[in-house]
Amino acid sequence: MKLHYKTKGYLAVIISIIAMSNVYIFSKAALNDILLPKFGFYWFGFALFFNSAYLIKDKKNVNLSSVRGKLKILSILGVFEIIGTSTFFLAINAFTNPALVPFYGSIGPILVVILGIIFLKEKFNKIEIFGAILIIIGTFIISYKDGTLFPKEIITGLTYILISKLIFSISTIISKKNIVKLPPSVLSINRTIYLFVFSFAALIYTGDGFQIESKTLTNIILGSLLGPFLAALAGYYALKYIDASKASILGSAKSLMVMFTTYLFFGMLPMNHQILGGMLTIIGIIVITYGKKLLRDKK
Repeated sequence: MKLHYKTKGYLAVIISIIAMSNVYIFSKAALNDILLPKFGFYWFGFALFFNSAYLIKDKKNVNLSSVRGKLKILSILGVFEIIGTSTFFLAINAFTNPALVPFYGSIGPILVVILGIIFLKEKFNKIEIFGAILIIIGTFIISYKDGTLFPKEIITGLTYILISKLIFSISTIISKKNIVKLPPSVLSINRTIYLFVFSFAALIYTGDGFQIESKTLTNIILGSLLGPFLAALAGYYALKYIDASKASILGSAKSLMVMFTTYLFFGMLPMNHQILGGMLTIIGIIVITYGKKLLRDKK
């Protein structure tokens, strides 16, 4: 029995959520032992192997002439991935508890709305304004710590997250527009190549060396299989089959999944007020995403 087009997209999102929720854990464990350049070299090195194997298997769905015609787009996406992914891992490294990263990262979809206001002259309706207020309140609640709003850890981590989410929001729109001529397997290996080359250059520049402990290497191999291969590939398939906004909304559920896996691996949970703030943020994103649709259906 063949699956419906949208059903494939929803399944791809679910796979991406499950895989990505474990990336926070394995990457945090590895980054506790080694610096980012060495981490990136091994992380994306193994990802390059996994993605190459899949591309060979999927070669019948790849039109080389179409790909060659989109080399400029692939280059732009590659540079965006370097910036977005680097700041993403810097955010994970900045926070003591990696479960906080996806909660803050839930503001990603609203950046798409902001870009629409700036470049497409779009406007907020009343429902969307309410959603934006929920997100702002949720962010402030998450940030409250020991009587101090936005302590140094939060400011540093949140800065990295904002940069990462802004870049990924733009990258998502570009990928969605080109998903027909650039299949998921090509988009996935393209980002991996750029990230591996960048990490290798950074490792040579820092002179950190290639030595690595077996425990750290194990965490990297598992995380690489789940993240830059499975989660990334599934994310691109989701863009192929369903709207980008729907994929983004469903993807926000990874906050709760990461919270669960963080507790299993590190015995750490966000505090009650951080969980409340995270839930408000997710609700705000849902309200904003479906704001226009609700008013249109009402009319």
